[in-house]
Amino acid sequence: MEQKLVILGGGESGVGAAVLGAQKGYDVFLSDLGVIADQYQSVLNQHGLKFEQQQHTEAMIVDADLVVKSPGIPDKAPIMLKLREKNIPVISEIEFAGRYTTAKTICITGSNGKTTTTLLTYEMLKRAGLNVGLAGNVGKSFALQVAEEHFDYYVIELSSYQLDGMVDFRADIAVLLNITPDHLDRYDYQMQNYIDSKMRIVQNQRPEDWFIYCADDPVIVEELSKRTINAGKLPLSISKVLKSGAWIENEVLNLNVNNNTFDMNIYDLALQGKHNLYNSMAAGISGSILNLRKEGIRECLSDFQGVEHRLERFLRVHNIEFINDSKATNINSVWYALESMQSPVVWIVGGVDKGNDYSELYDLVKQKVKAIICLGKDNSKIIAAFEGMVKEIVDTKSMEEAVRSAYFLSEKGDTVLLSPACASFDLFRNYEERGRQFKDAVRNL
Repeated sequence: MEQKLVILGGGESGVGAAVLGAQKGYDVFLSDLGVIADQYQSVLNQHGLKFEQQQHTEAMIVDADLVVKSPGIPDKAPIMLKLREKNIPVISEIEFAGRYTTAKTICITGSNGKTTTTLLTYEMLKRAGLNVGLAGNVGKSFALQVAEEHFDYYVIELSSYQLDGMVDFRADIAVLLNITPDHLDRYDYQMQNYIDSKMRIVQNQRPEDWFIYCADDPVIVEELSKRTINAGKLPLSISKVLKSGAWIENEVLNLNVNNNTFDMNIYDLALQGKHNLYNSMAAGISGSILNLRKEGIRECLSDFQGVEHRLERFLRVHNIEFINDSKATNINSVWYALESMQSPVVWIVGGVDKGNDYSELYDLVKQKVKAIICLGKDNSKIIAAFEGMVKEIVDTKSMEEAVRSAYFLSEKGDTVLLSPACASFDLFRNYEERGRQFKDAVRNL
C-alpha cells in the first residue's frame, strides 16, 4: 500500500517536498493554516497534488505515515502535539530530500552570517565549474532540486528549526559560524536547548567529513569540550594564530587544510568588517577542502557582491549614507553592524522583539550612535533601554515616517542604518519587504 505523506506548510520547502514525495511514490496531502501563494498553488495543481489552505483537517493529517513540517511551525502548535501523541514521525524538508540524493553537502549554520557565507561558498563552487545547487534558507527548495535537477554538490543554509527536524541527514562539510542568543522564544527561553539545536549540524558526521567552526566563540569552544566530534576539525580565528584551519596574522588571512596553504591580504577581501572575516574564511576553507584552484578562491573572495538586506550600502542622499541591514533580526547582527560603522549613526531599530538584551549594545551605542529612530507597533522596551544614552529617540509607526525622521536628524557625513534587531512581522510580511520599503522611502526623499 502507498505510504501517506502529509506536508505541513505550503511555502517553498513544503511544495518542494510535496513534488519530491509524489515522484517517490507517496500518497501526498499538503495542509497550510494560512493562504498558499498563487505561484505555489499552480505548482501543486500542475503535479495534481491534493492540498488544503486556511485550515488543518486533523483526520487527514493524523492518518499520515510520515509528516514533513515547514520550519516556521513551532513544535508546540496544536497539530504538532496531536502528531506526537500518535507517534507519527515528523521531519524537515532537508531531512526528507537528503534521503534521495547522494550529492555532497556543504551545510552552514550559525546565529549570524550564514546567508553571506552560504552565497559566497556557492558562488565559489559555481565559478570553479562544479555542478552545484543552492538550498535551505536561501535559493530554491532542496527537495524540489533533488526531484528535478541532478547536482553533484549542494550548499545549504540551515536554521536551527531545520536542524531540529533532521535525524539521519549528514553534512559532508559542516560549518558553524557562531552561537548567540536568538529565537529563544522557540526554545523555552533555555539557551542550552538552542545550542543543542545548532550542534545537530555535526550529527552523523564520519571521520572523512569536515567540521569548520569559530574558535573565537566561547559557546562553541565550551560545547566542543563536552562532545566527541568524528569529523576532521578546522577552526577559524581572528585572534589566535592556528596550525590548521584559517586565521589572521599581520593583516593576512591564512588557510591551511591538509598542508595545502593559501594566504591573502585582508584589505583585498570584498566583504569588510570583522564578522565578514569569519564568513570569508569559512567559504575559503570549504573551497580548499574541495581542492578548488587557489586563484579561483582568491578571485571570489576579492570581488563577491554581498547579500541584499545585509549591510547593503545602496544610496547617498546629500552626502548621508543609507545602509539597509533589514536582515539583522537579532542583537548580535546589530552589534556587528554598529561595530563596522566609521561615521556617526542614526539608527533605525524595532519590530517584534524575540527576548532581546539591549545592554550588549550599550558601549557601541554610546560610541557610534547620535540618534535612535524606533520603528514598530510597541517601542517601549527599546525606548526604556536607551533613554538618556543618545540625544534623540523618536517613536515612529511607519517606514516612511522613520526614514523622514532619520534624514531630518542626520547631517553630511552621517550614516542612517536600518538594523532592526527584531523580527518584522508587526508591520511587514518579512525582512525583505521591510528592506524594500526602506529603500523606496529613501529614494523618495
